[in-house]
Amino acid sequence: MRILHTEWSDGLGGQEKRVLAEASGMSRRGHHVAILCRQHARIKDAAIHAGIAVHTMPMRKPYDLPSIIRMVHFLKGERFDIVNTHSGVDSWIGGIASRLAKVPGLVRTRHLNIPLKRNLLNFIHYLPDAYITCGDNMRNTLVNRCGFPESRVVSIPTGVGEEFFSVTKNREAKLKFGLAPESLVITNVGILRSVKGHEVTLRSVKAVAEACPDARFLIVGDGPRKEALEALVDELGIKRHVIFTGFVSNIPEVYSFSDVAVLSSWNEGLPQGMLQAMASGVPFVATSVGGVPEVVINEKTGILVGPGDYGGLADGIIRLLHDPDLAAKVAGNAKELVMKQHSVDLMLDKIENLYKGLLNKKAGA
Repeated sequence: MRILHTEWSDGLGGQEKRVLAEASGMSRRGHHVAILCRQHARIKDAAIHAGIAVHTMPMRKPYDLPSIIRMVHFLKGERFDIVNTHSGVDSWIGGIASRLAKVPGLVRTRHLNIPLKRNLLNFIHYLPDAYITCGDNMRNTLVNRCGFPESRVVSIPTGVGEEFFSVTKNREAKLKFGLAPESLVITNVGILRSVKGHEVTLRSVKAVAEACPDARFLIVGDGPRKEALEALVDELGIKRHVIFTGFVSNIPEVYSFSDVAVLSSWNEGLPQGMLQAMASGVPFVATSVGGVPEVVINEKTGILVGPGDYGGLADGIIRLLHDPDLAAKVAGNAKELVMKQHSVDLMLDKIENLYKGLLNKKAGA
């Protein structure tokens, strides 16, 4: 198959990494895969580094007529079988262009658990042959709350790469991040956006530090909220216990010395960082939002707290640090669950079958 992924976003968070994982995986399976993004998008360099074909267009806004016209000519010339869009703007441009170019299969992946309005003003939501969601909760939102046809929406959670299942403990690696050998490391991995609720993690620090003086919080990632979060650290007087790493490419190494991983988001689909931590054998505490409870089963594969409950988050972290048996139990159960249900090969199998099914259906129509 000839497959094109479109991505408008400039960042390199979980959504963009999933696009890269899908493109790389399908390319390894013998398909021709390309990514279309904006010139300055970070996914462009990452895709080039991964050996994936990249094309760029401005995609300034949903009704960017010049980009739509350019994409129509591009799609006709490249003769793609599948166009898979990912963000809002590129879903408008890519969706309209795909229909005008008569691309056989149009798919949109929905990465956020936020309802979409399906009406004449948002006619773009009628165009895709199929929607992929990153979890069952997101699928239920589109079908039950937004009126999307059940037959066109499929849940395909993000797959975790083998490099996370094979993580081994490496306490010495923490020295690279300015951590003392005896420190207990609580890790929050994710792009620094408002929806990720990093302030909830930061507000839990003081209680954790009082119970565990050697505790250190590693905030891994970069993004638009960095300055505000650094200011909050100063305001709370917790600077000694918090380290902002910025963007880190080797996340398995971070998990090799993490004692607990946390997610304090206000909303989520099924976040990659959570699945990766669980695959790496790190016990997890998370806010019960979006698709998170599909994987974090309270007291079995992790500890769940309410959104914004920084006191509960602190209690969960302290329990795991003080109770090695509980930490080992939830970490072992979580790794087994992710291995069985969320491997990258399983994700690719489902996507490949979806694409082939759409093309076979169009060919037989």
